[in-house]
This record gives sequence, C-alpha cells and structure tokens, in this order.
Amino acid sequence: MDFKDQIKILADRVAKLKHNIKTEEATKNAFIMPFIQSLGYDVFDPTEVVPEYTCDIGTKKGEKIDYAIFKDEDPIMLIECKHWGENLNNHSGQLFRYYHVSKAKFGLLTNGVIYRFFTDLEENNKMDAIPFFEINMEDLRETHIEKLKEFHKNYFNVDNILNTASELKYTNEVRNTIKKEVNNPSDEFVRYFAKPLYNGRFKDEVLEQFRDIIKQAFKHYITDEMNLLLKSAISPDAKIDIKQKESSTPSENEKDQCVTPSESKVVTTDEEVQALFIIKSILYSVIDNIDRIAARDTQSYFGVLLDDNNRKPICRLHFNSSNKYLELINEDKSTTKQLLENLSDIYKYSDHLKNTLNYY
Repeated sequence: MDFKDQIKILADRVAKLKHNIKTEEATKNAFIMPFIQSLGYDVFDPTEVVPEYTCDIGTKKGEKIDYAIFKDEDPIMLIECKHWGENLNNHSGQLFRYYHVSKAKFGLLTNGVIYRFFTDLEENNKMDAIPFFEINMEDLRETHIEKLKEFHKNYFNVDNILNTASELKYTNEVRNTIKKEVNNPSDEFVRYFAKPLYNGRFKDEVLEQFRDIIKQAFKHYITDEMNLLLKSAISPDAKIDIKQKESSTPSENEKDQCVTPSESKVVTTDEEVQALFIIKSILYSVIDNIDRIAARDTQSYFGVLLDDNNRKPICRLHFNSSNKYLELINEDKSTTKQLLENLSDIYKYSDHLKNTLNYY
C-alpha cells in the first residue's frame, strides 16, 4: 500500500472513530501513532520513535514531550499531542519551550485530526509562532498529501523541506486572510472595493449594504472560476456525457440502455450542467479521478452518480419547477431536499456531498 492510500485510510478512520475517543491517550493510540507509522517510522523502535522524550528546560528537569522522532541518533521532530477535541490554538506555547532546548528542526502540534508543522524560519533555534504547514485529516487535499510525503522516512531531507517552507507558510497566511475577508469582509476591505463605486459618506448602513454585495460578488466570482477550471480540466472540449432517461425509475433491463435523442423527452438545461460542474469542483479534492462522477438526466430529476452506477447516487437536482432543490443522499439511503436560492448555495452542502461519496 502506497503512502497516499495509508493517509486516506487513516483519514477515514479519524472521521468514523473520533467521537468514540474520550482521552488524550486514546487519541495517541488510535490516530497519532498510526500517523507516525504511516510516515515510515517504527513506533516500537526506540531508536526511531521515543515516547515521553525528556526536554530539560533551564532549572526544570524531567520535562517531557509526547514523542520525538530520531534519525541518525539525533531528534528531527518533536511531537506534542492533545485530545482530538482540543483547540490547538491554546497549546503551541508548550511545544515552543521544548523546541528551544532541542536539536530537532521541526515541531509538530496535533490533536490527531489537525497536524501543524513548525520550524524556525524567522529566528534560528526559536520556533515560529505560525506553522509553515498544516494538514486536516477531515479535509484532505492531494497537494497536502504530497507535501506531507516529504516528512516520510524514505524522503526526509531537511534542506528540501526548508526550501519551500517559507513560501508555503506565507502563502497559507495570505490564503487564510483572503478566506476570512471573503466570508466576513472587514470595513477596510469593504471600503477598498466600494470607494470607486460610491461617492457618499460610508455610514454604517452603507458599509453593511456593500458588505453583503461584496460577499455575493466573491461567491459568484469563485463559482465562475471553478467552472472554467473544471471545464478545461475535465475535458479539452468541455463536453459532459450525460445519459438521458425517460423515467426516473428505470427497470433493470433499461439501466444500461441509453435512450436516443429522437426518443427522449428529457432536456438537460444549462443550469443543470453548471450545477454538475459545481458538484465536481466540490468533490475534485476527494476523488482519484473526477471522470468517475457521472450524470443521468430523467424527466423527474437530474441524477449525479459515482461510476455511472444507479446504486451509488451522490445527489439529485430538481430544477424542473419554479423552485430549485438539491436532494441529498443520507448514509441510510434516505434523502433530504434542500431549497436552493441560487446555484452557489450548493457549496453549503459540500461536507454532505463529500460524506456521501465516502459511503461508497
């Protein structure tokens, strides 16, 4: 099993078991030790992984950190662990103190779900306050897995990691700032975009009005950009193979028979195609091949399936009336309809769509 598969299996384990984990020690055993193991280190070999590693701090003797990973008899990474439900923002200080008195170049703070990697980019031998890399097991991305692979025992090289660490750190910070401003624009951000458009005084009610406008504008912009990217990434000619069916409940013999255009009364609309692009953009980061997401249009609904298999529905779109609905598939195969004010509302249900895909 390759590294990527190991990490994805562990991510599934975290999602399924985390609510059964009641203590920090259980978090270590169920999530963090398997994570270390997936990086190629033998958690039962004291020359590679040392639990309760001693880090004497000044006059304080016997201070211990949860794990230290060794290579060539020197520590290369210190790991501080917390219960999966703990907010890591409250716990970086402890790792900071240990890092200062260690030869390790990297510090890792984790609750088994989120892993934050630190180093000393700003001042030598003093751990930065901001991690240069973070991975969330409940929101895995292919680019994150590739970066994480650099910490694998077989590929570990300090210089290679540090060469990209600075750029990665500040890129992540800028991205987080953009995300924050897009979701909840600050007054300064609102004024920047509104000033060329509005000549009056920016009273509170004006700011609030433009705040909502800017939020909507960014949502539409992101949706349009994702659709353009997917159209070029999925197919050079942006063509989508959508099978059309006369009935929403075909017989077993009909399931693999595609109705010819002359026979079909089904019309696939531009909105349905656009919604399919949005759904593919949501699932793009959690599936090995985006072409596995297929569509079948019927007179009753527009179905989105995994592997073009009727037994693996991801969702259904009901766009044939004045109101538009997204029909979500639950784990027990029951369904729930959600009213959509506009197509970008589909992004609100990203987690549910990803979870549905994971059922299969």
